[in-house]
Amino acid sequence: MSRKLDGKVAIVSGSGRGIGREIALKLASDGARVVINDLDAAPAEQTAEDIRAAGGQATVCVGSVIETGFAERFVKTAIDTFGGLDIIVNNAGYTWDNVVQKMSDEQWDAMLAVHLTAPFRILRAASDFLRDAAKREAEAGTPVFRKVVNISSVSGVYGNAGQANYAAAKAGVNGLTKALAKEWGRYKVNVNSVAFGLIMTRLTEAAAGTDASIDIAGQQIKVGVNPQILKSIEQTIPLGRGGTPEEAAGAVYLFCIPESNFVSGQVLVCGGGKP
Repeated sequence: MSRKLDGKVAIVSGSGRGIGREIALKLASDGARVVINDLDAAPAEQTAEDIRAAGGQATVCVGSVIETGFAERFVKTAIDTFGGLDIIVNNAGYTWDNVVQKMSDEQWDAMLAVHLTAPFRILRAASDFLRDAAKREAEAGTPVFRKVVNISSVSGVYGNAGQANYAAAKAGVNGLTKALAKEWGRYKVNVNSVAFGLIMTRLTEAAAGTDASIDIAGQQIKVGVNPQILKSIEQTIPLGRGGTPEEAAGAVYLFCIPESNFVSGQVLVCGGGKP
């Protein structure tokens, strides 16, 4: 039985863990060959191995999305390994919160770099291939639809206290999405965003009195949400809970399949009914 993404090649940034991992697994389960990316080799290799163990195809491109030259290397890995590129998911990122009067330039610049500049660079790096492939396919009378899904946030749609940097970057992603949907429509590239609400990952799980953190380029970034605050947030969600990474991946998948070929320039909120 043919799968919807058979023959497609996808790159998913930040796919060694959390939502990105589930996106990669979901695309691979429907036939896509996937390039896995993470800051660290071990989780990236584990995701790739899990895909292979399930009968899929995957390779790894380790590195930070904000590094000079990474975008070109990421795109080249897909083309050199699998012979093309059909799906781009810009997912990598993290949060570094503070109220505006206490927010440093470093915090501001870091969020714009990872959430906005990095996706821009990846899409720019892919532009020559996408344009040339579309022209060849049009001349041959065999048009192919390709997909870009940029990961945004409800913070970028509605704003959120303590996240001026993150909200600004994610709002910028939505603007980038809408601009490229207009530029790349002629090449049959659908460009959309998924804005996540509360999704339960290592970045949002209850802190329970601990000082959990992640290391980003030598900077220790605190993660986790106070259990009482988390509970109060969940009570405001019509579905009564935070989403799972698998559910988050499902929202991205909707923009990657042929049924969405006439959907472009849209921002889909995946938030359990909470506006």
